[in-house]
Amino acid sequence: MPTEPLRCAGALIVHDDGRLFFQRRSPERRLFPNAWDVVGGHLEPGEEIEDALSREVAEETGWSLSHVLGRIGEFRWTGDDGVPRIETDFLVRVDGDLSRPRLEAGKHTKFRWLAERDLAVLDENRNAGDGQIRRIAEDAFAALRSIGL
Repeated sequence: MPTEPLRCAGALIVHDDGRLFFQRRSPERRLFPNAWDVVGGHLEPGEEIEDALSREVAEETGWSLSHVLGRIGEFRWTGDDGVPRIETDFLVRVDGDLSRPRLEAGKHTKFRWLAERDLAVLDENRNAGDGQIRRIAEDAFAALRSIGL
C-alpha cells in the first residue's frame, strides 16, 4: 500500500457547443465498473500533471489536447481498493473528430456529450451517496459560465 496518495489528472473535454464529454467504464473495471467517468488517470512516476493530462486524453479518446481552459478543482478520495488519491481536474479543448472518439479497448464501452441539464445520467451505477463525478461536472459547468463559454 503506498504511503503517499496517488496523483490523478482528469480532463473535462468541452465541445464547441458547450457540452462535456463522458465515457462509461467497462463492467470489468475494478473501480466504478459500468459507471460514467471523465477522461483521466494516474500520473506515471516523474510525470508532470499536464503531461499526464495530455497522455490520458490521447490514450482514452485518440484526440490530442489542444489547450487547458482552466483548473476545476482538486479532490481527495479513496477507492474501494483502499488507495488514497488526489485528483486534479481541468477543463480542456482537444483536436480531433469530436463525433468519433477512439475509446480505449477494455476500459470504456460508450461515450456521451452531456449538457448541464443531463447530468443525472452520471449517477447511474454509482454507490448511493457517491456523486463525485456529478459534482465535478457541476463544477465544470460553473467554471465554463465564469469564463463566458
